[in-house]
Amino acid sequence: MSYFVFWSLLIATFFLMEGAAWFTHKYVMHGFLWRWHKDHHQPSEGFFEKNDYFAVVFSVPSILTIVLGFEIAWLWFLKPIGFGILAYGIFYVVFHDIIVHRRLKMKFVAQNRYLRRMIRAHQIHHRCKDKEGAEAFGFLYAPKKYAPEE
Repeated sequence: MSYFVFWSLLIATFFLMEGAAWFTHKYVMHGFLWRWHKDHHQPSEGFFEKNDYFAVVFSVPSILTIVLGFEIAWLWFLKPIGFGILAYGIFYVVFHDIIVHRRLKMKFVAQNRYLRRMIRAHQIHHRCKDKEGAEAFGFLYAPKKYAPEE
């Protein structure tokens, strides 16, 4: 497999994951698995939430595709797909858990307009404490309407 094909598949997977994450957030997390996601919209004690179950569940496709890509020669294309899912997961943890929700206590002030827009969109999403009525389901993309007033 050429480096070009590998990186093209990885990058395409990374960006396609935003659509998969948006769909899952809107229709699964705010749908039939709300019982796992609900505590993420409520003040909580401790470091872990039921919502963290999603990280475990979402890691399975990444692990499986990477392992199958290494172990079965004709499934080579699964390797970059798995790494693209992994890359999205890493960006999600850094952005969502560390930057937005401050699950690790780090001093960070968003100077970048993109980050400020993403943080604001996520804060607007969390204004809704219920299963229904939320908006802004993306994790790494938010429409310009969420840009903070300058």
